[in-house]
Amino acid sequence: MHINTPKQCLSIVVPCFNEGSGLDAFFSRVESVVSKLEKYDYEIVCIDDGSRDNTLEILCRQVTLNSHIVVLELSRNFGKEAALTAGLDAARGDAVIPLDADLQHPPELIIEMVRRWESGSDVVLARRKSREIDRPVQRLVTQWFYRLHNWISECTIPRDVGDFRLMDKRVVEALKCLPERRRFMKGLFAWVGFRQSVVEFVAEPRRSGQSSFNARRLWALALEGITSFSTVPLSVWVYIGFTVATVSLISGCWIIIKTLAFGSDVPGYASLLTAVLFLGGIQLMGIGVLGEYIGRIYSESKQRPVYIVRQRYGGRNQNV
Repeated sequence: MHINTPKQCLSIVVPCFNEGSGLDAFFSRVESVVSKLEKYDYEIVCIDDGSRDNTLEILCRQVTLNSHIVVLELSRNFGKEAALTAGLDAARGDAVIPLDADLQHPPELIIEMVRRWESGSDVVLARRKSREIDRPVQRLVTQWFYRLHNWISECTIPRDVGDFRLMDKRVVEALKCLPERRRFMKGLFAWVGFRQSVVEFVAEPRRSGQSSFNARRLWALALEGITSFSTVPLSVWVYIGFTVATVSLISGCWIIIKTLAFGSDVPGYASLLTAVLFLGGIQLMGIGVLGEYIGRIYSESKQRPVYIVRQRYGGRNQNV
């Protein structure tokens, strides 16, 4: 007797924030790709992260056109890390693929990712070949962030690898077990490990809309990444304090010797003011770093949810 074996499922997770102008083109390309993977079932889990344009309207229209699309409407804008977490929690696939809606990540690469997964890789990373489409300042800052983070962090983030990747269900389940609420997903992806392989791609320019990551948000994300996976910014102040104390001791000894040998000079106001301001600045920087970590402890201690789903559309609960 022939038994029909259920198809394995691929989940494509798509965080969306003000992406309305490009969604129709996005779904057209994604559906043309998944249609070639005939031996797999699939779902496209879209997360509307509090968009202020017509993103939710277009997503709901797509739900009526394609039963494989699921839409999670968050109650407000929680940020991409939270939206991505919501998508991973909702995904039911045997393999999960986070994918940006701006088409800078080519959906056609999914076919090669699936092939690598079938060959035994638990995680298939998509690495950018170059950053020519980025602004020069952004390229420089990104390069130095990866260097600094990987130098001081407990886990290494692969360079030029973003959220675009394929993850086996076991990897996603491991990510769900991590309890932190302020989530730096690139770091969490790296921390869980598993067997990995890499495919390279050329990032395309955005087809429509603008990136929501400005300089302030990028700085905040970098700070989040460093404080999430390293305590070096805290311990470094021990060495700074020791260095300042040593220099002060040597300077004090020199002043005593000089005074005994040559007499006392009139102390200078400028040098005294410089020393006070220098030490005050050092102390304030140390307090600021300490405050960043205390802020994280405070945020985690409240145990608020990472996100709140206002409504779910499509899938088994058809609400549109």
